[in-house]
Amino acid sequence: MAPERVELWFSVALEPAFSTVKVVDSGGRQVDRGDPSVDERDRAHLSVSLPVPLAGGRYRVVWRAVSRDAHVTSGDFVFEVAP
Repeated sequence: MAPERVELWFSVALEPAFSTVKVVDSGGRQVDRGDPSVDERDRAHLSVSLPVPLAGGRYRVVWRAVSRDAHVTSGDFVFEVAP
């Protein structure tokens, strides 16, 4: 079953205006709903919603997190949805 959201948790509170996450398909096209957000109740939680149903295939999650003290980290990881 495909996920409805990609959710990331960090060890420090994030700056919502500068933290982002996106999901791209194997062709590099963005497939998330374009609504990345930092949870107001848990500032260490960054997420973005996905279309339902998400088609089978390989996806890359690309994230950039900026902490409240302006420390910047970024990264990416891959997941696959079975057809």
